[in-house]
Amino acid sequence: MRYLVLGVVLALYACATLPGSGPRIVAERYTTKPSPADNIDSIATWHGPNGEYWLISSAKDANDLALFDAGSGTPLSRFGAHLPDRKQFARPNGIAVIGDLLLVVERDNRRVQAFRLPELAPILIFGADQLRVPYGLWARPIGDDIEVFVSDSYQDADGIPPPLPQLAERIKRYRLSQTSGNWQASYVGAFGATDDAGALRWVESILGDPHHDRLLIAEEYGDPGSTLKVYNMAGRFQGQSLPLQYFEGEAEGIAMWACDDGSGVIIATDQRDDGNRFQVFDRITLAHLGAFSGRATSNTDGIHIDQRPSIAFPSGVFFAVHDDQAVSAFDWRDVQRALRLETCK
Repeated sequence: MRYLVLGVVLALYACATLPGSGPRIVAERYTTKPSPADNIDSIATWHGPNGEYWLISSAKDANDLALFDAGSGTPLSRFGAHLPDRKQFARPNGIAVIGDLLLVVERDNRRVQAFRLPELAPILIFGADQLRVPYGLWARPIGDDIEVFVSDSYQDADGIPPPLPQLAERIKRYRLSQTSGNWQASYVGAFGATDDAGALRWVESILGDPHHDRLLIAEEYGDPGSTLKVYNMAGRFQGQSLPLQYFEGEAEGIAMWACDDGSGVIIATDQRDDGNRFQVFDRITLAHLGAFSGRATSNTDGIHIDQRPSIAFPSGVFFAVHDDQAVSAFDWRDVQRALRLETCK
């Protein structure tokens, strides 16, 4: 069943969450110990065959990854800063886990690295011939292959988005495949609208929803306004952006709770120093359903939803970066209660 606020509650709640009226407050179940030196950006989770449950975060300034127990937030290890030169990270940013494959975007090395979990064994490096200033990524399995979309937020010499005609390569697409157990990457191409409405001037977060033939891409640049822009899976702008009124700060991380029938919700961060607004939209219609904030979590970049049940979070969990230095975990049941959302059927 679709995530909807029922009957009269929908109307009342919509009125209660109009811009300026304030979000619902959801308490964090935990926040990891702050590490100001890390500059944490993106997060992902991994479930291992022997009960491992990892929360993985990219620490940009430390040039490594910070690993935690996802159930408790307890630190487990660090990875990356002391790798051999060829594999050493340079400002790791976007990350994603597909099965037992960890993908890490490196902004300053202008590439993506792939590692096998849980060994964190390096298996592939790709993108260096095409990427200029990569930030975020989204990936999905296609049969035995993996399709990867990487946002490339190249700017001019003054750090300003280039003219519209030069924005046609904002998103790079790759195909990862195996031959005799060895991974290789093929560059498929690039896309990006060059008209004013669809242009991606400053881009990082990207989320795909193949069920609805949809890519949601966060446009962070404030002129004409920060929002999510809607492309299809082929890379064509669909003439739709989410209303600017829901992003008074910057549109940042994007995550999805997906039901098998195509229903669910999209959560997008309205990044603010005075407390984020996690804006919630219907997955099918993209209608706004409400907003929530943590009690302390602010200035959020990456977010992540893990729908898989665990001992700590039997109904799933929503993770959000806190102020560049920690990660907060929200029990999905608490989010459901706050916004009166229904579960999948």
